[in-house]
Amino acid sequence: MSKEMQYIIDEFKIEEAWRLFKIMGEFVSGVEALHELGPAVSIFGSARITPDNPVYHKTEQIAAECAKNNFAVITGGGGGVMEAANKGAADAGGTSVGLNINLPMEQEPNPYANIKLNFDYFFIRKVMFVKYASAYVVMPGGFGTLDELFEAITLIQTLRIRKFPIILCGKKHWTGLVQWIQERLISEKLISPADLDIFQVVDQPEDVVKAIKRIVVL
Repeated sequence: MSKEMQYIIDEFKIEEAWRLFKIMGEFVSGVEALHELGPAVSIFGSARITPDNPVYHKTEQIAAECAKNNFAVITGGGGGVMEAANKGAADAGGTSVGLNINLPMEQEPNPYANIKLNFDYFFIRKVMFVKYASAYVVMPGGFGTLDELFEAITLIQTLRIRKFPIILCGKKHWTGLVQWIQERLISEKLISPADLDIFQVVDQPEDVVKAIKRIVVL
C-alpha cells in the first residue's frame, strides 16, 4: 500500500472517531435539555402546511388542549404543522419544544418553541421524540411524517419500546392508508390483525386529548 493511500485511510479513521464524539455530544445535549420535561406529546405533520390551512388551525387546537392538560408539546421545530403545534402550546401557556434538524435546504426554526435544540443527525432527533413522548399525534404529512409514524409502530410492534398512544388525526386523510393496511398487509398475513390496535384514527382535537388520557395517567 502506498504512503498516500495509508494516509487517506488514517485520516478517515480519525474523522470517523471524531464523528462518534459528535454523536455522543448530541445525545448528551438532548438528554440534559429534556430529562425534566415531564409528560409530553410529540406532534408530527407536514412542514408545507400554511397558516390558512384548516390542518394548521386544528393542530393549534390540539397542542393547546395538550398544554391545558399538562402535557408538553414536542415538534420538529420547523414550519407548517410543527409551527402550529408549537404556537398552540405556547399560546396556551405550556411547554413548547422544537427539535430542529440542520438540513442542506435550511429548515428555519419557528419562533414559538420555548425550548429549542438543533440536531445534525436524524436518528438522534428520532430518539428524543420517542424517549420523551407519552403519546404521538400524527397530522397529515409527507415522507418524513410517515417515517416517524411507521418507526414508532415498528418499535411498539417489536416490543423495543413501551406501548403508548399513536393517534392519527384526520379521518379523510388517513382512511385510505388504513384500508390499504387492512386489504394488503393483513389479508396477505404480513402483519397480525392485532397490530392495528397500535394506532387509532380520530377527527376532533378534543378526541385526541381524550384518547391520550384514556391510557396516559399523569
